[in-house]
Amino acid sequence: MNKERRKRLEKAVKSIELAKDEVIALSEEEHEAYDNMPEGLQDSERGEAISENVDDLESAAGDLEDIIDTLREVIER
Repeated sequence: MNKERRKRLEKAVKSIELAKDEVIALSEEEHEAYDNMPEGLQDSERGEAISENVDDLESAAGDLEDIIDTLREVIER
């Protein structure tokens, strides 16, 4: 990979890192919202949806981290 493409890829990695950080922040906010719900509401359809959101956001953040790792490997070659 030439220097120009490597720089473009590094810029893409930074953008993905920002996106991952935002997804983590949103996951934490959803988790806090769930924790602040009364127990009865946590077991409701709405509470279950929020809990699923937290799980999905955490999974997405992990996927983004995997992508970042792969792209860094490409940059280092």
